[in-house]
Amino acid sequence: HETKKKKIFPMATLFRLSAVAYLSPPSAADPSIRTPPVSAVARWDPSADADASAARQLEIEPLDASNARLLDAVHPRRWTDPSPPEVYDLVVIGAGAGGLVSAKQAARRDARSALISGHLAGGDCLNVGCVPSKALLHCARAAREARAALAEGFLVAADGTAPKLEVDFDAVMARMRRLRAHIAPADSHEGSAAAGAHVYQGWARFSGPDTVVVNERTLRFKKCVIATGGRAAVPPTPGLAAAPYVTNATLYNLTALPPRMVVLGAGVIGMEMAQAFAAFGSQVTVLARSAVLSKEEPAAREAVVKALEADGVAFVSGVDVKEVQTLRQQPDDPRAFPLLKLVLGGGGGVPAELECEALLVATGRTPNVDGLGLDAAGVAHCGKEGIAIDDLGATSNPRVYAVGDCAAGVPRFTHMSGEMAKLAVQNALFGDGWKVSSLVVPRCCYTEPEVASVGLTRRDAEAAGVAVDTYSSSLEHNDRVILEGQAAGGGIVEIHCSKDTDTIVGATVVAAGAGNIINEVTLAMQAGVGLGAVARVIHPYPTVGEGVMQAGLGYIRRHWAKLN
Repeated sequence: HETKKKKIFPMATLFRLSAVAYLSPPSAADPSIRTPPVSAVARWDPSADADASAARQLEIEPLDASNARLLDAVHPRRWTDPSPPEVYDLVVIGAGAGGLVSAKQAARRDARSALISGHLAGGDCLNVGCVPSKALLHCARAAREARAALAEGFLVAADGTAPKLEVDFDAVMARMRRLRAHIAPADSHEGSAAAGAHVYQGWARFSGPDTVVVNERTLRFKKCVIATGGRAAVPPTPGLAAAPYVTNATLYNLTALPPRMVVLGAGVIGMEMAQAFAAFGSQVTVLARSAVLSKEEPAAREAVVKALEADGVAFVSGVDVKEVQTLRQQPDDPRAFPLLKLVLGGGGGVPAELECEALLVATGRTPNVDGLGLDAAGVAHCGKEGIAIDDLGATSNPRVYAVGDCAAGVPRFTHMSGEMAKLAVQNALFGDGWKVSSLVVPRCCYTEPEVASVGLTRRDAEAAGVAVDTYSSSLEHNDRVILEGQAAGGGIVEIHCSKDTDTIVGATVVAAGAGNIINEVTLAMQAGVGLGAVARVIHPYPTVGEGVMQAGLGYIRRHWAKLN
């Protein structure tokens, strides 16, 4: 229905509308919203030394054909900014998942929309996060399965002998770069322009409560979305700042496999890459001050540690890094390695020192809020936590919203950024009241087995004073898991319901493909479907997803009627 010329839709309709708007063709309502296509500007040249140097400044190496195609999409060699209107309906700062969804959806809904991309469009997810990491994990899984096939004796050479398998790391990374470049056009400047958004390539800062400056040009806005994301948090360990360590921002530039890798941190990034590089042939050690995957259920943590140890990963727990010494700096040859020494402390059982050729720092994330001029805009921020927002996504300046990793107090996932962007557009431009607290947000660690969760863990429930009943299904006896050779992997489905009800408040799945399986539980939570109903959903046999049904049957068996 129409209310003051603004369309107000039911929540379920808007979820469908936002998905359609993200994929649908741009509106032709405002022909002034156009940006020159990439074909009109210079492209990256892998043979040019100046281009290779410029790519290095963007932390993209090597500048081969794949990375040139990536940069053509997400940071063209030169880009002509458009001529702005007197005022934009929405200016978006940052071109990661949250920024792209905000700017594109606004443009497709006939708003005058501007997207400001300072670094690489697509953000961490495309360039140094979700996409490249999953490409590596695929290759690691293939190597692991090939070795299992050798061990079981059904993979043999043509003469019947057991072949010797080695991972070609250079080929692994070349494949990753090729596939990343293949995906990149979805996040490109051209794509955003085609959706109807103005695209500016440069760094933005606020100059007032309703203005931003980019490339010495002032843009006025009615509303603004900050979507600047986050970066790896680097601890103040003596010697670390001067050491040639890597983070997720530089790890995917490697072209040779480090003989020894130390992973500092035991969160999702650390676990995924520790397992991958061990599968490729590196000697990997994880240094953990606290529990591995500390936010997850104990059974999930145990399963991951067991799996990684089986792949050759060593864990050193309860350890502090006292100092990082650089014994050899990074040589000029990118295929050669530096040499680092870590001086450790932590008591009995902890080695005094460790040497490695690659030190991956994965100790958490910090928001990108420096240099934005937040004070000039009247936008409050909470230091390392990020920009303070209310439940509608608005900052202390009601014209300005923040989404994704730069916002304080929200889960830092790509899918959360995209969903918050839809919320921000709806609330900022259409006066709606979508709430951040209403979002049901699953998460997944893509190790093998995967660990996927949604809602409360048992510890979360206890801390919140929520009484729960837990229904579990071990996947040890799941037929598909047995046939896949994964019965010893500690797979489990745990679903928590409010005490004496079938209202689902949280769940954890540990299994191959858990990230796909958790969606069934997430949908049930969002739609208010009880566990009893989920248990009666017919699942195809044999599937790992039957574990959800089996956990639900635990609820039914506890409550079904019995004959006297």
